[in-house]
Amino acid sequence: MQRSAVVVVADKTSLKRPFIFACAVNTALCFFMLTMTVASHKDLLQAGQLVSNVSVVILYILEIGCLLLSVLGVFGACRGKRWCLILFAAGMAAASQTIIVTTALSYQDVYETGVVREESKLLAMMPLTGTNKANRTLLYSIQAHFKCCGLVEGYKDWGSTLPASCHCQYPGKCIRLRGSATLGAPKNQYVYQEPCLPIYVSALKRGFSLTMGIKFGSGVLWVVLLVMSIKLMVQIKRKQEFMALLQSNRYVPGAF
Repeated sequence: MQRSAVVVVADKTSLKRPFIFACAVNTALCFFMLTMTVASHKDLLQAGQLVSNVSVVILYILEIGCLLLSVLGVFGACRGKRWCLILFAAGMAAASQTIIVTTALSYQDVYETGVVREESKLLAMMPLTGTNKANRTLLYSIQAHFKCCGLVEGYKDWGSTLPASCHCQYPGKCIRLRGSATLGAPKNQYVYQEPCLPIYVSALKRGFSLTMGIKFGSGVLWVVLLVMSIKLMVQIKRKQEFMALLQSNRYVPGAF
């Protein structure tokens, strides 16, 4: 009776279940990050923009490795395999250090360069009355998504050729065109009042901040998993030593 009571107490204090749950959360996070990376990489390639092969490869290695390490960690925790947890801890130490350092060092550069690049690309389309078909298609989608019209001066940027994506059906965001508002444009037409450039740039800034926040947060989670895996290894070792003592009949009460 005394032996089984001691074993039950040891199981209740184990980090096994919290560790497995944390690994499951980490797996979902890594899968989400991998999906985002693949989608962003695909969009950049389709847009014909140059992408740093080194940075993309690092992201893929981190995210795929993160998924594999989570599986390894769960296997080690369930089976009590300390070598699996050692590999897990080593991988998490390297991954967390890499993503935290690279995110901290590249945040300002990515934030400023990315926003300025996109803003300059849109401003290069001015005047909108003479922009090409590909640019017009992009602007139409931006206007429809963000409920805005034009880039700098609103609907006036389009001159007399207002696209359908400028037509407004949302109270509070519309302006009614008067007779002399836009030469040649339909009179009494409701269009979006706000220009798209400041709204689009603001959305880009939020997107960059969110992306960097997710990366930094994942690095912190990996540090937590690293600490949990080390503590779990100690618990597994102590439990194995304890069971070995029980089997050898040399157990001394109070030693564990």
